[in-house]
Amino acid sequence: MRRRTPLLIFTVAIVATVVLVYPYLGLDMESSRLDVSGGLHYYVLVGHIGTAAVALVIGPLQFMAKVRARRRIHRALGRIYLLAGVLPSAVTVIPVAIWSGRLLTQIGLTTAAVLWLITGGLAYRAARRRDFAGHRNWMMRNYALTFLAVTSRVLVPLLLVAQIPFRGAEAGSMGDLATTMIPIGQTLGWIVNLVLAEGIIRRRGVRRPFQRTWLS
Repeated sequence: MRRRTPLLIFTVAIVATVVLVYPYLGLDMESSRLDVSGGLHYYVLVGHIGTAAVALVIGPLQFMAKVRARRRIHRALGRIYLLAGVLPSAVTVIPVAIWSGRLLTQIGLTTAAVLWLITGGLAYRAARRRDFAGHRNWMMRNYALTFLAVTSRVLVPLLLVAQIPFRGAEAGSMGDLATTMIPIGQTLGWIVNLVLAEGIIRRRGVRRPFQRTWLS
């Protein structure tokens, strides 16, 4: 199952990318799912979404054993992931967060963007030092931040459903509540992802010494 996990994530990433990118393919400001204040805001948002899609789709490929075995392909995809995906997407999400006017969005997404850049830089540095275990761990943390695009969109409906027993399910109230829940889902998304990634990394770190002792 662990070998199949990157393929499963890749499939989810493809579906999510189609859903996220489709409204912006025509470059029609009226079709934007987020409120934008003007042309600059819209095109920065489009740039963020497009480059985030690159990172979202390429990321899982880097965890596939067959791709890692082909070092040139692995390195080329890694550079595309960082330079055409993570870097521009992290830089453009900061003004998008600021323009949102929501304090939690501004803090949550800016923090995620900074961590995205830091973990990407540390992953690259570990690879340059040929610390491949460290590189893999930092890439897992980095992709956990990338996967925020998916997790946040799963959490927001769950948060809405959790509120129904307390606030009812009227269309008007649920619409207003959704606007409130989006910043919470965005912030919880990357926190949950990082916690899960860190748990996987630590569990692997415990398992490997045990395996070496058992085999010695």
